[in-house]
Amino acid sequence: MNEQDKDGETPKAAPEAANDAGPGTDQEAEDPTAEDMAIEEAVAAAELEEADDEDAAAAEADPAAEIADLKDKLLRTLADMENLRRRAQKDREDALKYSAANFARDMLSVGDNLRRAIESIPEEGDPDGAALVAFIEGVALTEKDLLSALERHGIKKIEPMGEKFDPQFHEAMFEIPTPDADNGTVMQVIETGYVIHDRLLRPAKVGIAKAVPRDTGPGDQVDTTA
Repeated sequence: MNEQDKDGETPKAAPEAANDAGPGTDQEAEDPTAEDMAIEEAVAAAELEEADDEDAAAAEADPAAEIADLKDKLLRTLADMENLRRRAQKDREDALKYSAANFARDMLSVGDNLRRAIESIPEEGDPDGAALVAFIEGVALTEKDLLSALERHGIKKIEPMGEKFDPQFHEAMFEIPTPDADNGTVMQVIETGYVIHDRLLRPAKVGIAKAVPRDTGPGDQVDTTA
């Protein structure tokens, strides 16, 4: 057995194996890997997205179009504000002009009642006094109707009799010396006062008490100079 058989190898076997492995290695070096391909695709997508953003920004950055849009919005806003101002001014003028319409409507009925009372007086006289009685009753009912109409509009009568004098709602005209009441008590109402809601419309003109001892002589007189 020769030396070649002893080693168990053929001298040509190694070169052939090398030749077989050579072409596969060169092919792997020439073909791109999956990682390289992914990187290239990501770069391409980013470039495409950047190009789209630039196109959109260019479309939105048209100064003339933006100015025209803002000008249109401004003109519309100014027009709406002017219409609102005119409407508010008209409502205010109408409120001032016709605010007393409901009150005047109620007063018309009071005037009608007064006219009926006047017309009820007979021209030929009233020998038995029946017409006078009817007239007085009619006037009393008219006053009641008037007070009801005033209350419907927040106007109320001040009833100060027997109350303590209040300078916010009363006006003292004179003092009445009396041992039966404390100082400042309203003893007489000369003119009725009125309030509208919580505001004074007209003060009540009153006479107030001036306390005196019970043994005061008869010479004391009512002081009407205050």
